[in-house]
Amino acid sequence: MRARRVRSARGPRAAIAALLVPFLLAGSPAAALTVSEKPGEPRPPAGMSTVGGELLGLPGVQIRPRSGADAPELPDSITSRSWIVADAETGEVLAAKNAHWPLAPASTLKMLFADTLLPKFGEDEVHRVTREELAGVGPGSSMVGIKEGLTYTVRDLWLGVFLRSGNDAVHVLSAMNGGIDKTVREMNEHARVLGADDTRVVSPDGYDAEGQVSSAYDLTLIARSGMQKPKFREYAATVRAQFPGEVKKGKDGKKKRETFEIQNTNRLLTGDVGLEPYDGIAGVKNGYTSKAGSTFTGVAQRGDRVLLVTAMHPEENGVRVYKETAELLDWGFDAAGKVVPVGELVPPDGAGSGEGKNSDDRPGDPADAGARPDGHTAAGAQRPSGGAGTALLVVAAVLAVLGAGAWGVHRRWPLPALPGRGRGTPGGSVLGSRGKPDRPGAPGTAGEPAGGPAGKNGGEAADGPDGKA
Repeated sequence: MRARRVRSARGPRAAIAALLVPFLLAGSPAAALTVSEKPGEPRPPAGMSTVGGELLGLPGVQIRPRSGADAPELPDSITSRSWIVADAETGEVLAAKNAHWPLAPASTLKMLFADTLLPKFGEDEVHRVTREELAGVGPGSSMVGIKEGLTYTVRDLWLGVFLRSGNDAVHVLSAMNGGIDKTVREMNEHARVLGADDTRVVSPDGYDAEGQVSSAYDLTLIARSGMQKPKFREYAATVRAQFPGEVKKGKDGKKKRETFEIQNTNRLLTGDVGLEPYDGIAGVKNGYTSKAGSTFTGVAQRGDRVLLVTAMHPEENGVRVYKETAELLDWGFDAAGKVVPVGELVPPDGAGSGEGKNSDDRPGDPADAGARPDGHTAAGAQRPSGGAGTALLVVAAVLAVLGAGAWGVHRRWPLPALPGRGRGTPGGSVLGSRGKPDRPGAPGTAGEPAGGPAGKNGGEAADGPDGKA
């Protein structure tokens, strides 16, 4: 019986393991290659967690080329302090750098917020926002534009979280959940359940806070858990949607609730100046704060293979984190089968062999197969302004028929069907059966209609000097 989780070695054992592992592997055709840090680059802790495998606790790049397989070289342009490339279905880690280095996660922490709270509310539930619920939103936060005294559906609020990284939406949902403190406690508890032991939540929205950290390994675990949920997948893949605005009196004298368009800040999903949407992309979440810099976790599919990549703290902000993620995805798709895994994404206890899945996602459930977002998504999306491409519809009917049978194919918690994939991908995506909005900081991209309040879009803005998640 495979152990459910490899726990960190402590004290002298950790130091000895760190020294011995490279030598034990030396001479093997699949020996791990450890690449040193660049001179002057901040160094990871001497002892990091070994959850998922001993190599993942070592500093530097970990890769094990398969003998005679002509494995591709890693891109030499990657500057992220920490990153990981993993197979989303099998959980195999193809390569990693400082995978367990605890770093400030910024808005990628909202993946844990969503994975924790999504099952709690029906999306048609309506909530009237109070002043108190918005009072705790930090200055410079990314906002979707929620107004006190107005009502919003839970669906509206989740679209605000996923598309605009709205801290205002996070605070309202937290209030609905019993408050910030309760939500933070539940997020930390859920992180422990997932095995995300590097993660410490202080603020549920990812806003800079003392002691708030996560790691590339943990964020990838969290994304993999979230993608088990149909609504998580749907929201993460939504390119654009209409969001409720203020109530105004029309020319006919009648009051009417206006709407405005919001677009996803995931630049690999939507594109940006100098950055095309990534073929096969289906989410997940980006983040930026002045302290954390840029962070990003993305999931993409080519053919039958689905990869998860997390990149944290590249040398530059802007679109650099997306470019590096795209390069790592390209490498991963090319390297699959040509490298020996350096570790694994350990599934939660009870999640093996298709058991222990999240309660709102059942194999073969017609509600899952038929789930369709009302707004534009990566599946069947219209081309948004900014040049984002059109993705093809997921084959929902196939999932409905094959769901229950396909789920048992993998031992290690495979993903269900993605709601769609990025531009240029030939065919729909069915997992578990293997054999552009405007540039950051531009008017109207801070979660408000053009001409609206100018609050810094710190959650995702690339250039804001003081922005917060």
